[in-house]
Amino acid sequence: MAAETHKDELIWVPKEDEEERARVDIYKYIFGFVEMAVVKCAIELGIADAIESHGRPMSLLELSSALGCAAPALHRIMRFLVNRKLFKEIRKENVQDSEQPSLYAQTALSRLLLRSGEKSMATFVLMESSPPMLAPWHGLSARVKTEVTSLAPSPFEVANGKDLWSYCEANPHHSQLFNESMACNARVTVEAILEGCSDVFDGISSIVDVGGGNGTALRMLVRACPWIRGINFDLPHVVSVALKSEGVEHVGGDMFKFVPKADAAFLMSVLHDWEDDECIQILKKCREAIPGDKGKVIMVECVIEENNNNVEEKHEELELKDVGLFLDMVMIAHTNKGKERTLEEWAYVLAQAGFNRYNIRAINAIYSIIEAFPN
Repeated sequence: MAAETHKDELIWVPKEDEEERARVDIYKYIFGFVEMAVVKCAIELGIADAIESHGRPMSLLELSSALGCAAPALHRIMRFLVNRKLFKEIRKENVQDSEQPSLYAQTALSRLLLRSGEKSMATFVLMESSPPMLAPWHGLSARVKTEVTSLAPSPFEVANGKDLWSYCEANPHHSQLFNESMACNARVTVEAILEGCSDVFDGISSIVDVGGGNGTALRMLVRACPWIRGINFDLPHVVSVALKSEGVEHVGGDMFKFVPKADAAFLMSVLHDWEDDECIQILKKCREAIPGDKGKVIMVECVIEENNNNVEEKHEELELKDVGLFLDMVMIAHTNKGKERTLEEWAYVLAQAGFNRYNIRAINAIYSIIEAFPN
């Protein structure tokens, strides 16, 4: 028999039931890639966009006509997506299909697949499912075997011949895709920050977004906090194509060498790309850039909790934590020594960089806010 933890009870599951469940669950891992592939297909076809622009649910024939697709194949795609609850199928009871075909309608999830819009995550899906980002996963086990050597290249480098940042610099199309996907994530995350703890920006007259990409996060922050002057700081080839925005200055440079002066440094999903020594180096440059008396560094990062037995946690909180663990696997595949960190690991990095005072605040996102102070 096998033990299962359910809330605060210990339930014994017969071995036969466990084995029967395993025989079904294993197929989720065998065909796990299918979900990503079909969602990518839906984005490329523009299914959500077609229904949205139509203004009401669409029949299969209407949808196939709008998309220029073969109806039988599209029906199978939609059947899969409806089963995964990405779209909704509306049927009328006691009516023959020929008289009134079923209709396909949007859901909150399918609207995230729109190719444009403030909350679209479509580009993020397309980036993570692109050939350069998928190829490294085939080298994950080899990376784990050689991780003890600091000179071992990342699976991304093995698959693509360059590390991620050099690859982006050499391939403008992928660089644009990468930065636009980070912008998708920024829109969702910054909204959660402003809703959950906007007071972290109180008293700040200037802020430098270190590794700010195309400036999406900073534009949102400056729009919500117009008293702040923003500096979007990233590699020269990144900021050279960033959109101009009132209240935001774009500065190109290397964060390992310097960070522009400001009241606060803001880093969102930046430090997880680097090993401890590199994070410490970046944070020291941030410490040099901010005032010693009132300055601070605001980090937006995952904080991995080692103990998963907290019975008070809500289902949503457990799912957010699960995403953090997914991201940690992405770090192994796509970076040289990046990782998602536990509270203890963050405390070590901050202390070594000269930030002995900090606090961590949860928001309604996969990330937490870490405020670090130089004194």
